[in-house]
Amino acid sequence: MTNSLPKTAATALYLAEQVQKLDRCAIDEHGIPGIRLMKQAGRAAFKLLLKQWPQVEHITVMCGAGNNAGDGYIVAALAAQRRIPVDVFHVAEPDQLTGDALLAFEFARHEGVIVQGYMQGQRLGDMANTVLVDALLGTGAKGDVRPNYAMAIKAVNDSQLPVLAIDLPSGLSADTGAVLGSAIRADVTITYIGMKQGLVTGQGPALAGRLEFDGLNVPPQVYENQTPVSQRLQLDSLLKQLPHRDADAHKGHFGHAMVIGGELGFAGAAAMAGEACARMGAGLTSVATRSEHVAAIISRCPELMVAGVSSGQSLEPLLAKPSVLIVGPGLGQTPWSEQMLQQAAKTQLPMVVDADALNLLAGERLLHNVKRDNWILTPHPGEAARLLNCSIAEVQHDRVAAARALQNQYGGTIILKGSGTVICSSEQQISISTAGNPGMATGGTGDVLSGLLGGLWAQGFAQDWVAQLAVCLHGAAADLAVEENGMRGLLATDLIPYARQLLNADVQA
Repeated sequence: MTNSLPKTAATALYLAEQVQKLDRCAIDEHGIPGIRLMKQAGRAAFKLLLKQWPQVEHITVMCGAGNNAGDGYIVAALAAQRRIPVDVFHVAEPDQLTGDALLAFEFARHEGVIVQGYMQGQRLGDMANTVLVDALLGTGAKGDVRPNYAMAIKAVNDSQLPVLAIDLPSGLSADTGAVLGSAIRADVTITYIGMKQGLVTGQGPALAGRLEFDGLNVPPQVYENQTPVSQRLQLDSLLKQLPHRDADAHKGHFGHAMVIGGELGFAGAAAMAGEACARMGAGLTSVATRSEHVAAIISRCPELMVAGVSSGQSLEPLLAKPSVLIVGPGLGQTPWSEQMLQQAAKTQLPMVVDADALNLLAGERLLHNVKRDNWILTPHPGEAARLLNCSIAEVQHDRVAAARALQNQYGGTIILKGSGTVICSSEQQISISTAGNPGMATGGTGDVLSGLLGGLWAQGFAQDWVAQLAVCLHGAAADLAVEENGMRGLLATDLIPYARQLLNADVQA
């Protein structure tokens, strides 16, 4: 889509209030008539609709009462101009429209568009090749959607027709990605001027479908007084920061990472983390685990140095050599597990904390150093809820706020895993990764991420940057794996070769 944004716009994420201010700045300070922006938005949506569904024979537009509805009326008018049959159903009476939205409504009526109120139980799109356009609710929606809107949203979702959402799916929080009672499930969403944070985390990715952006050609100066609340990560830009290896490099230059985990019955988690760590380029990778697992892990990956440890005391001498620890994969919650975590924490070494190490931390079974700067915590929503002593629903309702709360309570860098993984830096800066897919919903993928983190961190890279790069590599590797072999049956270890391939992409180029 066309836009005139500064280069950072591809990664900038805003709150709804900020985008509204950007819109007002374009109108009030740069003299762009609001109706012109609305018509540009409508044209961009209509163009995208025709590109996405070139066989469309009928369009149904669902309109509310605000500027989002105005965009919908513009789409309807353009469809009428192209002689594409179009129906418009309003949930709010047109006499509630004001300003530019009213002008858009009058434009649609001038083009012969018939507008009618939506009645409960009314079927949508009985004609063949119908596309629904969601122009019900925009960024101004607060609280649960009202019953009349919920009724229309249900009708759209029940229709099973393809849906184009304008600006964001109706009923989705633009700020958090939470559902405001009920929400449209779109196939494609086009959003304008500023990318809304809620579109890329929480339920945003599932409800928005494919996300398109159009800056509406507003001047770059519009963005000067609005600082994005977060950034959307891009793997390419992160990879460009990787230094090249000198010709005389040796393993001592690239650190030593140690995985601590693998309670009885959970050797695989420690093995996966160790292999992923080594594949990220750590000079040395070792694993401290139950003695019963040593042979199995070595046979899986002979490059790993594997030691059996029976207690914290037997682990202690092994901790003199590593530069980074990865604690938690397959760790369990036994007395042995507690000793491993306690001994690791005593070293003050940089530490990736995952899985049962997080559960032990949440259970207050780490006696010292419960807040520190040099660790990366990697909870999924369930673990985050335990760490914060709240419900999973509360975590998912505002994932960004949850990540900030975790960082405030425990320090370090937080990686809140899930759809739209949220990374809260040691300075409480938020970044979000949109890489990844539902194929990753399988055991062991978190262990692989821990290994990626440890392998990169051991090489001396900055802690927050390591978190960003590892998360992006993890998700992008899954996307490549799914692209080649499909989503069902994806295994955690399938990600490792793709992550290594991506890590070396700039070298191969």
